[in-house]
Amino acid sequence: MQYRRVLLKLSGEALAGEDGYGINAEMLERYAEEVKEARDMGAEVALVIGGGNIFRGVSDAAKNMDRVQADYMGMLATVINSIAFQDALERAGVYTRLQTAIKMEQMAEPFIRRRAIRHLEKGRVVIFGAGTGNPYFTTDTAASLRAIEIEADVIVKGTRVDGIYDSDPEKNPAAEFFPKISYLDVIRKNLRVMDMTAITLCRENTLPIVVMNMNEKGNLTRLIKGEEVGSLVHA
Repeated sequence: MQYRRVLLKLSGEALAGEDGYGINAEMLERYAEEVKEARDMGAEVALVIGGGNIFRGVSDAAKNMDRVQADYMGMLATVINSIAFQDALERAGVYTRLQTAIKMEQMAEPFIRRRAIRHLEKGRVVIFGAGTGNPYFTTDTAASLRAIEIEADVIVKGTRVDGIYDSDPEKNPAAEFFPKISYLDVIRKNLRVMDMTAITLCRENTLPIVVMNMNEKGNLTRLIKGEEVGSLVHA
């Protein structure tokens, strides 16, 4: 395998599917099956899931709210998604652990780096919830931070499109596709791969990012095997 330890970042909107909000059971099971296949082939998989399908701290619904309070609500939304994904994985026969940046002992372990790594070594899928535990930081930044902490080989950002484009390919059929691009070019071109804090973290720690279509069956396992899937952001 080209990538032994992988951190998969999924948006909350991905779990909503065509519903546009909430959690779509079909999408949940489809993504859980993709993760199961990767784990069964020997990869160590960790997950960070956004909360935009439930609540986002910078959304219109939060425009009159205190930013810190709104961000904490967004963190709780990521925990709801994480619990749902944990349930889907365990119904598929995958052992999991949920760790949160905010203590919720009745539902999850607190995030402890060494414990997370040990779970991965034992073949468990580890889900990181509640972002970084701090307001003003996105789940993209949380994914980068956790990936660095657990010494992941790559961050995989699962999207609805095939990789990185200079504009939205769903709106612009002539959008230019980048199979490979550097961290600096992502910043210079202001491409919305991840937020700038997340990109900077990955750049400083030379952690590659792969952006790919998570809705295409088998993409995750193909990537782990070393096939060229999606777009690679590298040094």
